Amino acid sequence: MKTYKFVATCLFGLEKLLGEEIDALGYKRTETIDGRVTFEGPVDAIARCNINLRVAERVYIHVGSFPAPTFDALFEGTKALLWDEWILEDDEFPVTGHSVKSKLTSIPDCQKIVKKAVVDSLSSVYGIERFSEEGSRIRIEFFILNDIATLMIDTSGTPLFKRGYRTESNAAPLRETLAAALVKLSRPRENVVTWDPFCGSGTIPIEAAMQMTNTAPGINRSFAAEDFYTLPMDIWTKAREEARDNIVKSEFVAYASDIDPKCIEIANANIKRAGMEPNVKCFMRDALKIEKGDLRGTIVCNPPYGERLMDKQSCERLYRQMGEHFKTLEPWQIYIITSHPYFEKFYGKKADKIRKLYNGMIKCNYYQYFKKK
Repeated sequence: MKTYKFVATCLFGLEKLLGEEIDALGYKRTETIDGRVTFEGPVDAIARCNINLRVAERVYIHVGSFPAPTFDALFEGTKALLWDEWILEDDEFPVTGHSVKSKLTSIPDCQKIVKKAVVDSLSSVYGIERFSEEGSRIRIEFFILNDIATLMIDTSGTPLFKRGYRTESNAAPLRETLAAALVKLSRPRENVVTWDPFCGSGTIPIEAAMQMTNTAPGINRSFAAEDFYTLPMDIWTKAREEARDNIVKSEFVAYASDIDPKCIEIANANIKRAGMEPNVKCFMRDALKIEKGDLRGTIVCNPPYGERLMDKQSCERLYRQMGEHFKTLEPWQIYIITSHPYFEKFYGKKADKIRKLYNGMIKCNYYQYFKKK
């Protein structure tokens, strides 16, 4: 079976989790750098990774890498790659890209050169000079880092954080891929409630329930590569059948609560669309009035940062109140993500562990308070 090279991208700080997910699917990692993991696998990895990876933003076909300190090197290196393996003569192939710490800094110029090189490569194979570009849309992306160019084809299309269940959200939504990572890092268990008392649109509890029922995040959406006629179509059917077969029944329950009735309305709709109603209970409650009762629980939450919801002073007052009230939940574990640089000061307690993450472009810390032994 022929092996190909692929690249999965992720938010900064999630590379280790992404690598573990790729390992679990049975593929061999070859390189990890900031925001991306390169790996090898058969062609069906395109379907299986798009459908199953929880923290990946996109999955790419790695077409080739080469030194590109000059425009001539970029052109010749791109032209030498086997583009006809993926692109048919009537396919549309737009080019986008990035350059970091490299001599070639003009993105528009790089785009034009890559496009011309791909056209020349395909012209030599198909014997035509003009391409109608009316067929499947195959987006080429270049990434130039330290004068090394990597040429890739996007197989995902719409970013993978868009699972399809969140058609509505509140003013400051948490990306689904980051929510999935927060849940993974909290190590959910079937007999322990995962509770988000600032649930917003319900993303964290939904992602927790999907993980505990082994529901693939991409099982109900489509991907760009499903329209690639150079790929065998049965890889998608088989990957979806495998994903459906892997779903398990679970007694796990996540709680989604919020003080805002509009958030509860939105969260309930998203929970229903995700098919997670049996495993997520959604209700209105002030985060400062939640009680543990007889429950064993873990708090995983994304309280206001003062970036888009509330001002800094109000957030700091809230953090103080959280620190006081969450003491009553001991021995529960507490996991809180925020961009506020002095969160611990206002919360009144040093975290057992802090992990640096990004919520989109916002640099955050994930404060982890473990159960005392």
